[in-house]
Amino acid sequence: MRARWRVLGSGTPVTLVAHGLGATEGEARIPASGLRGTRVVLTLPGHGSAPDAPAGYWNYASVAADVLAVADEVGATQAVGVSLGAGALTRIAAEHPDRFQRLALLLPAALDRPREPAAAWAYERLAAAISADDDGASLREALAAEIPPGVEVGDHLEQRAHALSRLAEALHELPEQVPVPDASALARASAEVLVIGATSDPMHPASAAKATAAAFGDARLELLESQAPMLTHRKLLRDLLTGFLR
Repeated sequence: MRARWRVLGSGTPVTLVAHGLGATEGEARIPASGLRGTRVVLTLPGHGSAPDAPAGYWNYASVAADVLAVADEVGATQAVGVSLGAGALTRIAAEHPDRFQRLALLLPAALDRPREPAAAWAYERLAAAISADDDGASLREALAAEIPPGVEVGDHLEQRAHALSRLAEALHELPEQVPVPDASALARASAEVLVIGATSDPMHPASAAKATAAAFGDARLELLESQAPMLTHRKLLRDLLTGFLR
């Protein structure tokens, strides 16, 4: 198994938390904050203490296989996924419709159609910034543009730039792919689903959140007025998750 994980808390329910691409260790833990029972925070290859991803790894089938393997290992009955993690959980729900009782999908980036041009361009810009020979200046500038004015982020920019520096291949490969080939398969999923999207995030368009929620038989959609809700709406996100994953 290529992924790593950290167990927080104890008892039931057991909730798996799958992070987004380039998430720092602090970001990966945010969705686990305040949840009851056991929280299992996943670390995908190429992130944190996990080894670099092998060549050809960055596709939703590979990521979903790692997420499912950890979920089975720890006995998770529910899960939270952010961006890439949300895509992996959506893939699992399509292929194993009875695997989870509840799923919280934060900032889905795509479903079964290619990404919108603005989203594809955002990935390309980050990939180009990683390749630039300027000691990371271009990457930090690109990441700074994602942060809403007035939001204090401490050393977040440096940490995220360091995390993304290992993920150039992923930034090139993932925008060409979709989590599921046919969204109609999600109608069979038995899980209760909460989808949380953003209105102003080019990498995670509201259209992807709406399509994801519509594809499930039992889903609730929350759209937050923000460019970066993980930074601007942390308390609301926590309230939504703790209320849903009760």
